[in-house]
Amino acid sequence: MKAAVLTKFGTVENAFELKEVSNPILNDGQVLIKSEGFGLNYADIMAIQGNYKDCPPLPAIIGYDVVGKIIETKGDCGKLEIGNRVTAMTRFGGYAELAVSESAACAVIKKDIETGKAMALTTQYSTAYYCFNEVVNLYKGDKVLIHAAAGGVGTALVQMAKDRGCEIFGTCGADEKMEYLKSLGVHHPINYRKDDFYEVIKKIHGEHCLDTIFDAVGGESVKNGFKLLGAGGRLVVFGAASITDKNIFGKLKTVFGFGWYHPLKFIMTSKAIIGVNMLRIGDSKPHVLKRCLENVVKQVEAKTLNPTVAKVFTIDQLADAHNYLKNRKSIGKITVVWK
Repeated sequence: MKAAVLTKFGTVENAFELKEVSNPILNDGQVLIKSEGFGLNYADIMAIQGNYKDCPPLPAIIGYDVVGKIIETKGDCGKLEIGNRVTAMTRFGGYAELAVSESAACAVIKKDIETGKAMALTTQYSTAYYCFNEVVNLYKGDKVLIHAAAGGVGTALVQMAKDRGCEIFGTCGADEKMEYLKSLGVHHPINYRKDDFYEVIKKIHGEHCLDTIFDAVGGESVKNGFKLLGAGGRLVVFGAASITDKNIFGKLKTVFGFGWYHPLKFIMTSKAIIGVNMLRIGDSKPHVLKRCLENVVKQVEAKTLNPTVAKVFTIDQLADAHNYLKNRKSIGKITVVWK
């Protein structure tokens, strides 16, 4: 099979080699998928730069999500069958024509759902569903801040918050993304390149006003966000995009920017900071991952969720696809197809 193999850390133009590699071997409870294509996630950018701790040793095939048809199963795979079209989460190995997924990390999808929309349902929409429905519980009128709201996970979170009747603040880094957030139903879009989200929200509602924050940025956004939480507020951190493209001093500044917290501070203020890593959830609680993924598919089929496709690239445009994500140009899910 062909695979885009990560052979060196550095720039996206020089990091990959497209070459023939051995077909993967299944373990019990796994399925083999002939891939239509794979999705990009910001963790891929961090892996290319050598900043992602979970990345396998080089040379490695990275990638977390694929869409395609099951061509082989092994052991107990539940109701999954050969011939099923699925959207699936991979434990790396997604950048290949043939990809392995745990049966618990697959969901059958209809043939007419386009590849790009289906691709958004695994890593991004399942992450959003877990953060929104499993980690916290939100109610009508709750005030919610969503960072990177124009991205894949951000879009999903906005749609979920809108459906729940929340008042939504959303950050992004471009004027065209501001218009996109308005179209999604964000009540208070904020361009972080022009305005300080802390000052904007504080001016509208005062300090200690937010019920929940979803943060994929990290660094000082966590520290400043924590100050905006009211009693009972929760800050859900599921990424650290602000650490990329920085030298060692910049990375240290970002790490220190998170702030320092003692358990007594959480008790006295009745606030919480919750970390989410879907790889860990999938590894330790596959039934939870499956529940999230299947519920997301149901909601998309019921049209209460509608993934946005940013752009679809072909495999020979792999570097362009990564730069599109790295340069924060994307709105929604980025997909790379083999055809």
